[in-house]
Amino acid sequence: MEERITIQIGKRPFSGPFLMCRKLWILPEKVPLERWDTKERFEREYIYNYYAPGPMIYVIKLSHRYFPMIEERLKANGVPEDFKYLCIAESNLQNATSSAGAVGFWQFMKGTAAGYMEVNDNVDERYYIQKATDAACVYLKTAHEKFGSWTAAAASYNCGMGGYNKQATSQGTNNFYDLVLPDETSKYIFRILTFKELIGNAGKNGFKVDDEDVYKPVPYRSVTISQSIPDLIQFAKNNGTTYYMLRQMNPWLRGKSLPVKGKSYEVKLPR
Repeated sequence: MEERITIQIGKRPFSGPFLMCRKLWILPEKVPLERWDTKERFEREYIYNYYAPGPMIYVIKLSHRYFPMIEERLKANGVPEDFKYLCIAESNLQNATSSAGAVGFWQFMKGTAAGYMEVNDNVDERYYIQKATDAACVYLKTAHEKFGSWTAAAASYNCGMGGYNKQATSQGTNNFYDLVLPDETSKYIFRILTFKELIGNAGKNGFKVDDEDVYKPVPYRSVTISQSIPDLIQFAKNNGTTYYMLRQMNPWLRGKSLPVKGKSYEVKLPR
């Protein structure tokens, strides 16, 4: 039976099952919480995010919309389902743009994305959740093969395979928990684990969102576009919607036209 300790910090009670060093698994590899340093590194991220209830509740609401499609692509690519929480660590399930220019749910830089997806002035598939997830899977599987663990693969997603390999080589180990890494990378696995714990056990942790209040997948119909669309605004009107809603449902459309050369696109429209 799992033991719990409750600590009062300010006005909000804090219930931390991890304080008893129970077994936790991520990606799906055991987290060595029997180590004092690992336990404290995890607690730091857990407590920080536990006391940010507003952003956490918003992410929980979003997870009901986006997790099903992310889980489906992870499974299809043979990547552990826990990597959906890496997506939260990257972008909080939003098509964000970082100060460095990384884009989308999976935060691909333009140069990196070019090897996996179409990126130009009219189409940027970094904003296409399913295709970006597939691209992230290719990266993670390559990193897993290189470093021998999913935990190391996840850490390398933050600092790059080259950066992780440089530190692993110089320090004589691939084990994430034994490596001195840049501060952001050092926290990264524990952020992923924190999101798994807080969202996977949302009710136990006091983050209660009623079923009717979560954001559900948006119903849509799909049309295949095999010829260029010179005016997406008029295209939207012709299909009973607006350019705003077309962009909401297809954020990978970046311009007001869609040139098509030797391929086709699936465009979502309100159903």
